[in-house]
Amino acid sequence: MSRSRFVGVVLTAVFASTGLTAFDAAAQGAPPAPPVQVATPLTKRITNWDEYTGRFEASEQVEVRARVSGFIESVHFQDGSLVQKGDLLFTIDQRPYQLAVDVARAEVVRAKAQVELARNEVDRAEGLTQNRTITARDVDQRRANLNSAVGSQQGAEANLKNAELNLEWTEVRAPLSGRISNRRVDQGNLIAGGQSGATLLTTIVAVDPIYFTFDVSEADFLRYTRMADLRENSTHEAGTPVEVRLSDEAKWGRRGKVNFIDNALNARSATIRGRAVFTNKDQFLTPGVFGRLRLFAGEGDALLVPDTVIASDQANKIVLTIGPENKVVPKPVVLGPISEGLRVIRSGLTAEDKVIVGGNANPMVRPGVVVTPQPGEIKVATTN
Repeated sequence: MSRSRFVGVVLTAVFASTGLTAFDAAAQGAPPAPPVQVATPLTKRITNWDEYTGRFEASEQVEVRARVSGFIESVHFQDGSLVQKGDLLFTIDQRPYQLAVDVARAEVVRAKAQVELARNEVDRAEGLTQNRTITARDVDQRRANLNSAVGSQQGAEANLKNAELNLEWTEVRAPLSGRISNRRVDQGNLIAGGQSGATLLTTIVAVDPIYFTFDVSEADFLRYTRMADLRENSTHEAGTPVEVRLSDEAKWGRRGKVNFIDNALNARSATIRGRAVFTNKDQFLTPGVFGRLRLFAGEGDALLVPDTVIASDQANKIVLTIGPENKVVPKPVVLGPISEGLRVIRSGLTAEDKVIVGGNANPMVRPGVVVTPQPGEIKVATTN
């Protein structure tokens, strides 16, 4: 008997004495099915929010320009400081405008004297008409002279007011309260004033309250509109509560409300512009700062799973579940926001699905593999 045949006879005898076949022995050497923890998605009623990106904008902004021309005599503010409405910002050389006021005032005095003289002439003429010492034509002429003198006085008084107004405009004051930019013109420079071509002196922005502008997609806009038709309470109109967090903030701690929705969608981007208003008492928020806004979109039941169970499959997000015969089945899902530390699943899962919540980091746990399910649990995050 050869050596190989002898070994075969011995193995056959061993299998026969143990009651195992060769196939069963091979099966005993296979690795066991990897264990995983499974749980059904957590069903919870949550507040729905839609998130958008945007930037803060000044609620008011003005370019400060002078109404009269002249040399800048002095500057009365610090660059970048907070100013109040009516604060003196620039002073333009007042001497030529003061002279114009003096001339206009003298002209008013002369015009009043002419009116007084003409009135006396009329009174004298009316007294002489009784004894027919003066003709009616002379009386009419003197009355016309009085009216002309009165008109000249009124013109002189108007010129005086205009000269005084120009003198007042030599003091350039803040038209609104807010934060001022840097001066664009230094002391001693000649500037142009008036309604056109006036020199830009500086700018002021109002930062309390402050606006936040964002763009809403056409799909979201239609959804909000349909919600309004069903509930008779549009969530995209003015007064809708919103929250904002800055790029370095983790919590939604800044609360405001929508105060404007544009009247048309942008045909190129298929979006519509919205605006929210926030209080800014500490002047911390600055125009141009980036942030994320979430818009209240009602309440409803949602399925929640841990964010750690979300995997990527090319362009899709998937969740691994347990199917028939304990095989791993991937399900594409549409993700929502984070709520109480869990990820909201908008679609792709049902409340009866068995989601793998533990052990999915094992490289052996992949689609189609048989696993050993063990009970797990999904809990909301606790806050201290």
